[in-house]
Amino acid sequence: MTAVVLESVLTCPRCGHVQPESMPTNACQFFYECSRCKVVLRPKAGDCCVYCSYGTVKCPPAQENRGCCA
Repeated sequence: MTAVVLESVLTCPRCGHVQPESMPTNACQFFYECSRCKVVLRPKAGDCCVYCSYGTVKCPPAQENRGCCA
């Protein structure tokens, strides 16, 4: 079994700013404000959270193939 990665790098689709973040293990993150341009990111259609949409690593529940945000 592969260890769950708890760090992801989010990339803002508006300005391209990259920011490493620690992911929560007990909740999904539906909103994230870019620290550079202040746009509020929301998950893309079909994704459960901002990490699954804009991160280098999917959220912990998605990594474990459990239902995210259940």
